Amino acid sequence: MAKIMVVNCGSSSLKFQLFEMDNEEVITSGIVERIGYEDAIFTIKYNGKKETKTLSVPTHNEAVALLLDNLLDKHIVESLDEIKGIGHRVVQGGSYFDSSVRIDDDVKAKIEELIPLAPLHNQAHLIGINACMKAMPDAGETATFDTAFHQTMPAKNYIYPIPYEYYTDHKIRKYGAHGTSHYYVSQRTIEYLGHPEHSNVIVCHLGAGASLCAVKDGKSYNTSMGLTPLAGVMMSTRCGDIDASVIDYLDENLHMSIKDITNMLNKKSGLLGVSGVSGDMRDVKAAADEGNERAKLAIDIFIRRVADYIGKYFVQLGKVDAISFTAGIGENAPWVRKLILEAVGQALGIVIDDDANENGKGERLISAPESKVKVYVIPTNEELVIARDAKKILNL
Repeated sequence: MAKIMVVNCGSSSLKFQLFEMDNEEVITSGIVERIGYEDAIFTIKYNGKKETKTLSVPTHNEAVALLLDNLLDKHIVESLDEIKGIGHRVVQGGSYFDSSVRIDDDVKAKIEELIPLAPLHNQAHLIGINACMKAMPDAGETATFDTAFHQTMPAKNYIYPIPYEYYTDHKIRKYGAHGTSHYYVSQRTIEYLGHPEHSNVIVCHLGAGASLCAVKDGKSYNTSMGLTPLAGVMMSTRCGDIDASVIDYLDENLHMSIKDITNMLNKKSGLLGVSGVSGDMRDVKAAADEGNERAKLAIDIFIRRVADYIGKYFVQLGKVDAISFTAGIGENAPWVRKLILEAVGQALGIVIDDDANENGKGERLISAPESKVKVYVIPTNEELVIARDAKKILNL
């Protein structure tokens, strides 16, 4: 019975899921938060229980050791030899990787080379990879890249209209993100459509980070995030698309540093920046319901930006067979889905089944029979994709 661990390392966190691959069951999952602090938080779920404790976790090496010790102490595994593979999520794979790969020194070198394109993420991924290799040298390790799915985009959709040498010499181009989620949801959508020879699908991954993807015949054709996850639609605290001259204006007139501007655009903008209330859509909705005009405006902009991208991708694809919603907002906020679909419904011939949208659970069709475009809610499962890829690559 092959077990595979899926690991997602952030700069101060380590998320994990352990899969029993015979039935693709999650045996245990959890997270180590606040790595590097005396009051780090370790949470583990297993056998229907959830345990949390606070302790000192100086580095990712200790986080991995903590995780493995708990797997043994709680008899989730009797021996670490049961874990045959470890699949790592890696945010930025650049143009090097169009699929998941087994990790070797060359792969690690390329992940390191790409740190400037994702400084927080790729650095943390490398630390996590090395920590896991040190703790479990006999387990095969694989990397699944958020950017890989988008490597099928045509050049006209990823080259920026700036001097071409910035692309050739410095790798500045659109890479996109959420690729593993867009892949999973688009493939599930195509299954619901009956595996037609040709298909056009738009996936709306709407969470704290949000992106859309136009999927043509099962391959990414265009996506809303860019060189980094800052581009595209409005998000929880990220601005999405804006005039690049805003940066120069803030520098010249408000004497803000590029670092401060970038921090503001990433962490103080979006729903939080416009509403002044929160980056959490639930809080913004509550404030709007109480009459907060800025909260209402934040929601209006969010809906408008997503609807605009759906319209853009409809034109680029020529026709759309299905639109699928996923991630925190996409899966759990029927009122957001309704507003977005109403914004594009007349133009695209979409008719919503209000009962299915409001009251259903899990994967489901939420468009009415007469709708010209099918609309689905499909909870994403990036970890399962990573585990499946690891199993395939490692021949488990």
